[in-house]
Amino acid sequence: MNRILLIDDDVELGQPLGVYCQRFDLTLEHSVRPSEGLARLQDEAFDAVILDVMMPEMDGLEVCRLLRKFSDIPVLMLTARGDVMDRIIGLEVGADDYLPKPFEPRELIARLQAILRRQRGGPSDTESTSDVLAFAGLRIDVQRRLVWVQETLVECTESEFALLHLLAQEPGRVFSRDEILAQLRGYETELLTRAVDITVSRLRKKLLPLDAIRTARNVGYSLILMPK
Repeated sequence: MNRILLIDDDVELGQPLGVYCQRFDLTLEHSVRPSEGLARLQDEAFDAVILDVMMPEMDGLEVCRLLRKFSDIPVLMLTARGDVMDRIIGLEVGADDYLPKPFEPRELIARLQAILRRQRGGPSDTESTSDVLAFAGLRIDVQRRLVWVQETLVECTESEFALLHLLAQEPGRVFSRDEILAQLRGYETELLTRAVDITVSRLRKKLLPLDAIRTARNVGYSLILMPK
C-alpha cells in the first residue's frame, strides 16, 4: 500500500480524505505544519506528497524548494483555482503535477495513481526498449529509474525522468510539445505547453555539461546524443 503525506494547514481535510484514499489502497497521513511535514519526509518513507501552496507558516512553493534539496519524491501541488502563476512556479521548483482547489477527490486519486505508476514504471516504460539506454556521456536505467551523466548519478524528478526516457526512446526525433503532453500528462489547458518548456529547462541543467536536448523552434524537442 502506497504511503502519501498531505501537507496542508486545513485540519479538517486530512481525515475524510484519508478515509477516501483507503478505498484505493492508499494510506494518507497529514501534517498541518510545513516544518513538521519536511521533518517527516526526511525521517520517514513516503511514496508521494500532496502539498498545498497557501499555508501560513511557509508556503508550499518554499516547501517544495527545500524538499528538492534532499528528495525527488513525486509532488502533487494544490493551487488556488485560476492561479496560473502558482502552477508555473510550482513546476519550476520541482512539482510533478498540480491540482486546482476546490478539487474532486476522485481526480486527486487519479493524478496520484498516475504519478505513482510513472514512478515505478508501467508498461509504457519498458515496452520495446532495453533496461539500460546508453548514449555518449549518458546512461538511463529504465527499470530503476536512474540517470548517470558522465558516470555521475543525477537525481531527476518523476516528470523529468519521464521526459528524458520519452526522448531517449527515439534519439534524433523531434517530439512536439503536444506529443510530450500526451505522453507525460494527457491533460488540457495552455499552461501545460509552458509546463513542457519548464521541465525541459530543469532537465537540461541536470544533464550539464552535456548538450543533450535540442530545441526545434516552434515545434518541440529532441535528444541529440549518439546511442552506444
